[in-house]
Amino acid sequence: MDQLLSILIRTVIMFIAVLIFFRLTGKKELGEVSVLDVIITLMIAELAVVLIDDPELPLYRGLAPIALLILLQRIFTYLQVKNQKFRDLVDGEPVIIIKDGQFLQKNLSDQNYNIDDIMLQLRDKNIADVQEVDWAMLEASGTLSIFKKGDNAPFTLPLIMDGVLQTDHLNILNLTEEWVHEQLNKKGIVAVEHVFYCSYFNNTFAVQKKIITRS
Repeated sequence: MDQLLSILIRTVIMFIAVLIFFRLTGKKELGEVSVLDVIITLMIAELAVVLIDDPELPLYRGLAPIALLILLQRIFTYLQVKNQKFRDLVDGEPVIIIKDGQFLQKNLSDQNYNIDDIMLQLRDKNIADVQEVDWAMLEASGTLSIFKKGDNAPFTLPLIMDGVLQTDHLNILNLTEEWVHEQLNKKGIVAVEHVFYCSYFNNTFAVQKKIITRS
């Protein structure tokens, strides 16, 4: 009876620990959970099972590594927010896999995707053939974003994110760095680092400046 009570108490404690972890990761859809979150979740789940199954194991020996994992997740999340290169390294980058109705075979191969994988997702979005697609992008979460030919909303990509010029996006959109700097100068912005987000949509160049926090 005492052993059963111990297991029940440990189960409640581990439930609270895992709940705290998910609250700290922020409000995300399941499809938006990063690779980092998945890895830490699996490790915490394994530690929780060990701690529940072994009543002789002191609680602190299971809770200490869980606390460390939660701390690591917070540190990595902070670095992802502050550094785009680190974010891309951990989560990966969106990849164009269809352009003007044609598969980009190299990108498909790099992502370990085959035609069946893509066609399944196209059919899920009621698209019968790849020729209907203007652009398709495989997001870091694994979901497929599709822009059909003839859609009223034209395809576009961010030009600047978190103060970093997206040169790959410029190449896709046939824009140049010089043109972007020209447009920024017209708005009185002298450095890309001062821009939080910038896009070019429907012939409109939109810029949102970074908010400068003072300590």
